[in-house]
Amino acid sequence: MLQALQVAAQAGLRGEVPIGALVVIDGALIASAGNTRETQHDPCGHAEVNAMRAAARARGHWRLDGATVYVTLEPCAMCAGAMVLARIDRCVFAATDPKGGFLGTLGNLAHHPGLNHRFAVQGGVLQNEASNQLRAFFKALRSGDSI
Repeated sequence: MLQALQVAAQAGLRGEVPIGALVVIDGALIASAGNTRETQHDPCGHAEVNAMRAAARARGHWRLDGATVYVTLEPCAMCAGAMVLARIDRCVFAATDPKGGFLGTLGNLAHHPGLNHRFAVQGGVLQNEASNQLRAFFKALRSGDSI
């Protein structure tokens, strides 16, 4: 998660909301990415989606079975849905997202009975560090300070 926080910090320096994600398979880092919504003008440019896309390219297949996705903020419905479709094994996230989190806060796509895949979820890993990083980013944004 510390590495995901570093990726998030790099995204923040680019003017993106500082969220970072890693995809790890068999203990090896396969891909890492931050948000790119602002710089790429892409509504789907979430860190998790970017990291899973990169991991699928690296693996040569869209199925990411055996993968753990580490992310600094609880995934939204889109990202949680992409995790179901990619067949990941596990998602570990730092901070909960009361306005959009869909791995336990507003809903839980990881364990939805109507879906054909389920995966393990662990939240709260380095939650304070991730929350502080996000708060500092938005405070600087509101005050007009450089990010």
